[in-house]
Amino acid sequence: MTGAIAEERDDKFVYHILRYTSDLIRDEWVNIGVLVYDPGTAALRLRLIEEQDEFARIRRLQPAANEDTLREFRDHLEDRFTTFLKEAGIGNPRAANGAVQTLVEKWNETLSNGVQLAPQKGVYAEDLDAELERLYTEHVAPPRAAVRVGAPGSRAVIRGYCSQVWRQARLWERIERAVRASPYTFPGDPMRIDYCYRKNGTRGFVQTLSVTRSPGDCKLYAYTADRIAKRAPFASEFLAVTDVALQAENERHRFVRDTLRDSGIEPVPMEGFAVWVAKLRAQLQ
Repeated sequence: MTGAIAEERDDKFVYHILRYTSDLIRDEWVNIGVLVYDPGTAALRLRLIEEQDEFARIRRLQPAANEDTLREFRDHLEDRFTTFLKEAGIGNPRAANGAVQTLVEKWNETLSNGVQLAPQKGVYAEDLDAELERLYTEHVAPPRAAVRVGAPGSRAVIRGYCSQVWRQARLWERIERAVRASPYTFPGDPMRIDYCYRKNGTRGFVQTLSVTRSPGDCKLYAYTADRIAKRAPFASEFLAVTDVALQAENERHRFVRDTLRDSGIEPVPMEGFAVWVAKLRAQLQ
């Protein structure tokens, strides 16, 4: 009885794995993303490869892969989804019912030959975002060893931990994810900021940074923060979540710390992120 009740409370979602090949003659495909949606509400989530180690893996498997095309593909699909809802006269996605099913079918018919949607599958799950992460980890992400909090890791590891913290703080539905930087920089900018929140007329941006693996990424985030602060029509604040605590005696750590702070970005290590979110939650109430 308990199992039956639990199943009734779960939602049934539909998902497709996105596949790519750079050579149709060889017919060798590699998974590059996941699309999952709720047919009843038109809520849709899409995640494609974005980390350097993910693109490196694609290049090993598909040496002729066009990285620019892959980076632009996500924006293209999201724009088509937004346009479809507007043209259909659907202001509220929850009123869309089966409209998203029609859209996905059109996508499947018009995608380039090098990109395909794998056959549709269904899954029972309670949370659309959590299911997207699970499917992505199982079908697309390179295998990763378990990492304890505070240990060096990739942005994907840091982001996974941060997402858990947002959910535990019950703020997941109040934040935006994967926010495009292009409205504040230049058209075509592929950068996405991991999280964004709103607080008393201020928009806050949170980006994960792997100091151990890619310390130079702090310059990209610093540049983007400067552009947002100067061009956005709202007050803004910025946070960087790092895989390790920045040590003053470490020259590379000082470089990251000073680069961030010069652009008004507060650095917080993974191990301190839960405390930071708890303080933010109190301010949002």
